[in-house]
Amino acid sequence: MSELVQNILVGVQQGSVLCDMTSLVYLYTGEGEGKTTNAIGLAVRAVGHGYRAVIIQFLKGRKDIGEYKIKEKLSPLYGIYQFGKEEFVNLINPDAECYRLAEEALKQAEKTLEKKPRVLVLDEVNLAAAFGMWTEEKYLILLTGHLKKLLLCLQGEGHPKNLSKELIW
Repeated sequence: MSELVQNILVGVQQGSVLCDMTSLVYLYTGEGEGKTTNAIGLAVRAVGHGYRAVIIQFLKGRKDIGEYKIKEKLSPLYGIYQFGKEEFVNLINPDAECYRLAEEALKQAEKTLEKKPRVLVLDEVNLAAAFGMWTEEKYLILLTGHLKKLLLCLQGEGHPKNLSKELIW
């Protein structure tokens, strides 16, 4: 068992998804709809309980989506950062700009973790990792030392296989 897994203690939910927990990691993956919707639901629920939630969107840059448009109404407890183009990413051959933006998103995730939000959603991070925009090692480095009282959602099609093995015990 890795150090990452040893540091994750799943608390019992007592009436609230965020009640007295140490850490929870959600891994939403697979084809089709619903991954982002579930992840945004976690964030909005946290805000409803008075906690800070941050969403970092990899490979997304459209400002006309609901989770972006509502940020002013839910501020200051809700934050969303986008690192992508407004048009859809070429999933067969993403360009150099997509790789650069994914690296920026990773840096924003690091900054965000320093501020200790209760919920952090890394939207489409699995897809970025599946493209090799960054490695499983960077995932683990990002998470090491930041999992106290954090609900972390790793979301998107595809995912680093070894990471999911590390998170399942």
